[in-house]
Amino acid sequence: MEKNQTSQYSFTVIVPVYNEVENISRLEEKLQNFLTQSLYPACVLFVNDGSTDGSKEQIHHICELNPHFFYLDMEKNAGLSAALKAGFDYCFSEFTGYMDADMQTDPDDFNLLLPYLAKYELVTGIRTERKDSFFKNLQSKIANGYRRMMTGDGISDTGCPLKVMYTIYAKRLPMFDGMHRFLPALILLQNGKIQQIPVRHYPRLAGKSKYHLWNRLTGPFIDCFAYRWMKKRYINYKISRTNLT
Repeated sequence: MEKNQTSQYSFTVIVPVYNEVENISRLEEKLQNFLTQSLYPACVLFVNDGSTDGSKEQIHHICELNPHFFYLDMEKNAGLSAALKAGFDYCFSEFTGYMDADMQTDPDDFNLLLPYLAKYELVTGIRTERKDSFFKNLQSKIANGYRRMMTGDGISDTGCPLKVMYTIYAKRLPMFDGMHRFLPALILLQNGKIQQIPVRHYPRLAGKSKYHLWNRLTGPFIDCFAYRWMKKRYINYKISRTNLT
């Protein structure tokens, strides 16, 4: 794939969006503010995952108004992991980050994570004083504990959507449905190093969560077995010499 405008920046923020029209205006404001303060020259790449509520049109509009905003439109809804893969595939900055469109995390907190890329290949947030319901937090705690036991990645909050990483590592991630839950573990498969940093968390003020009991517990339970299978068979190699030019 040929390089695109993202190659002109050092850092690309990927924002998958599925039916979040009520949050787009706030997203625009917060991301505009972050771009002026980012530790690296940064841009935003929205990945519209087949939205049907007007999010696509809103994204197109704000990208017309903001020269550092770009978008990808998925042909149809394919899920968060597919939207992330599309973002990674079309990103050509040295670093890439990821955040959800629900506004429960703050893009300004990317600046808390970015300095650690000097020593780590992936840095992920840990949501402090989570503002979700008791039942949602309980589901997350159970899912995190089980996944951590199965993967051995040591990550306490893999569901935190605020992450930064080297793009070259992101592009090498073995992608599958549910992959977004295993980003740190998949970086470890590449012998990359990971770090966790506390970030802020906010209640959802608009729109509806796309997660429920089934995809927060049952899905990850099944995906853990897929990861364990892949971990034993993952191919990781380095070329010592070549005469290719």
